[in-house]
Amino acid sequence: MKTTDANLWGIDLGGTKIECAVLNAAKPSEVLIRERIDTEAGQGYEHILARVKILVDIVSSKLGQRPTHIGFATPGVLNPRTQTMKNCNTVCMNDQPMAKDLAQILACEVKLANDANCFALAETLLGVVQEVNPSAEMVFGIIMGTGVGGGLVAHGKVVQGLHGIGGEWGHNILEEGGTPCYCGKAGCVEHVISGPALEQFYFNQTGESKRMPEIMRLYAAKSDPVAEATVERMLENFGRAVSTLINVIDPDVIVVGGGLGNIDLLYTEGYDRIRKYIFNSREVLTPIVKPKLGDSAGVFGAAMLFA
Repeated sequence: MKTTDANLWGIDLGGTKIECAVLNAAKPSEVLIRERIDTEAGQGYEHILARVKILVDIVSSKLGQRPTHIGFATPGVLNPRTQTMKNCNTVCMNDQPMAKDLAQILACEVKLANDANCFALAETLLGVVQEVNPSAEMVFGIIMGTGVGGGLVAHGKVVQGLHGIGGEWGHNILEEGGTPCYCGKAGCVEHVISGPALEQFYFNQTGESKRMPEIMRLYAAKSDPVAEATVERMLENFGRAVSTLINVIDPDVIVVGGGLGNIDLLYTEGYDRIRKYIFNSREVLTPIVKPKLGDSAGVFGAAMLFA
């Protein structure tokens, strides 16, 4: 079996599934193969590494070639100083030299990036940014769902940052004295406008558990004042939080992924709230758009780490 760098290999290393995609390096929009297997993360770090190798072996066998390099979208980040993982919600990966271990078991070069950064990279190079502003120099990718995160791409490259935390938008304080966060602070963006945080706000007011789609239906029907307060909380704090991104980075495009990114109000009323906080005489020009690639973004972005 030949070893070649003619294609771009990416792996999205999730807590539940591991997915591999191989793209044509000459035409990255062309997907040669996609395969996924269960992560089985509950069996520990060494088992996850073994599962990655199994997947790469399967794909290599089907393609008749082995990679010289693979990009990985990971649920945390590689600490540039220690070369060990941190901030992983698949906690057995934390403090592990994952880049070194993967390179060793796969016998090829690897690059690791946070899954939100891979999302931003894929949407920049292959996704919606190519339609909105293909010459964009700075793109920020927002993830709003179970958690809140972000990824930053500059001149077509992921910005990892000195500490490896470039784009970690979800762990800035948005609400003083708010809900304690696992990161050690309280009132982080993630604990104000994530799906679970908004659902908890509704529960605290009513004693009833409702998911965001139901809260949005109640809001639209104008039949529930607490649903209206919950959506108002989301819109106002979305505007405040995004304004800080624009004030500091001033990106050419912002892409909003995750489950809450499907809420159309974010792009109308939420967009209008930015005007209250932006340091630009209330003028906002930044396109804020939905992604194009869906759940392909992570694995495509991982492959594009070597583009």
